[in-house]
Amino acid sequence: MAKTKLFVLDTNVILHDSQCLYSFQEHDIAIPITVIEELDQFKKGTSDINFHARQFLRSMDEIAGDLLEGDGAPLGEGRGRIRVALAQQFDPKVEQAFIQDIPDHRILNTALVLSKEEPDRAVILVSKDTNVRIKAKALGIVAQDFTTDKVKNFDTLYTGKRHLKIDDPLLDSFFNGEGSPTAEEVPFIESPVANENFILRSTSRSILANYKVGTNRFQKVEKLKCYGISPRNAEQSFALNALMDDSVRLVTLAGRAGTGKTLLALASALQQRRNFRQILLARPIVPLSNKDIGFLPGDVNAKLDPYMQPLYDNLTVIKGQFDENDAERKKIQQMQETDKLLITPLAYIRGRSLQKIFFIVDEAQNLTPHEVKTIITRAGEGTKIVFTGDIRQIDHPYLDSLSNGLTYLINRMKGQAIYSHVTLEKGERSLLADLAAELL
Repeated sequence: MAKTKLFVLDTNVILHDSQCLYSFQEHDIAIPITVIEELDQFKKGTSDINFHARQFLRSMDEIAGDLLEGDGAPLGEGRGRIRVALAQQFDPKVEQAFIQDIPDHRILNTALVLSKEEPDRAVILVSKDTNVRIKAKALGIVAQDFTTDKVKNFDTLYTGKRHLKIDDPLLDSFFNGEGSPTAEEVPFIESPVANENFILRSTSRSILANYKVGTNRFQKVEKLKCYGISPRNAEQSFALNALMDDSVRLVTLAGRAGTGKTLLALASALQQRRNFRQILLARPIVPLSNKDIGFLPGDVNAKLDPYMQPLYDNLTVIKGQFDENDAERKKIQQMQETDKLLITPLAYIRGRSLQKIFFIVDEAQNLTPHEVKTIITRAGEGTKIVFTGDIRQIDHPYLDSLSNGLTYLINRMKGQAIYSHVTLEKGERSLLADLAAELL
């Protein structure tokens, strides 16, 4: 029988997922006492990491019972045991490598000491911090990322669209007659999923189509115009079609800068403003160069303005479609003054009840899977949620293109009748912007 492994958890794993204890099957878990000390600093607060810190400590308290010593406590049937690894004197190898006595180095020391105390089985440090994993490997410690909620293969991630070549007669007859064709009537489209989009191209022309799982039919995607904004390519047509579809309550738009993700979402929200009590635009605050907003001058609003500015820029583009005295332009101003249209940091809407709201979450690639789940589970009746982001541009220190919340959401929601996704690939900002994105 294969010997069980011992996983040593870094603090960031717990702050990422407080239920991580139940992700290691029959293997044992060691929590360095330094991690418990660090979690104590995160207990108070309303952010996601504060929730995870509190939840994990409660779970540990319940599991431990009256005492948590020696081999630790069992995690349940078919699972291993959990223990707290107490502070150890620094191993000479760690002492020589690092000058500073900081929590990361104490956790590394704990993993190294445990690997020497239990040489007959694998001791693995699990951390979301790339730098910690590199240090661990340099010390001869096996180190891995926490991959439970990580998508396995980026290249196979659902894009929401397919290109198909068909002959002219078939294309001509595709939408002829009454109604739209069923999946059985167009067998050349294999295994379509709910709300999947198709570019059907012949030698002379093309048609855009969308599959509806409820009716088992394909419908033609028309070119829509929303609040002065018209789609410039097929992908943008697909995006507007999903954004304007009442039966679709959750939309994800992925793509690099300049593909029009946020602009299309905002334009469609304004077009449907009468159907919603409020339009919310939010984004997570992830400071560049890992500097806290406290480094910026001014009051809270002044500190947050630089992070919210891209959303205001998109609003300015839409305003620019109308003359100064146009009623549609004045309506936007009126909506802002009455908070019917609100641009705010994501943290400022925590705990709110999202009833009949068109909610756009920008830069969603900087959210964890748990944060995305928390947002969606707050959706009340009549609410539509749109996540936009570039899954190749991650600013969060503990996320990457495979583990961020947007990628996770696309992977898990594919095929649901009320969900639609489009990956936008063609930039429409300017020739210069497209050239820079391609070459630099």
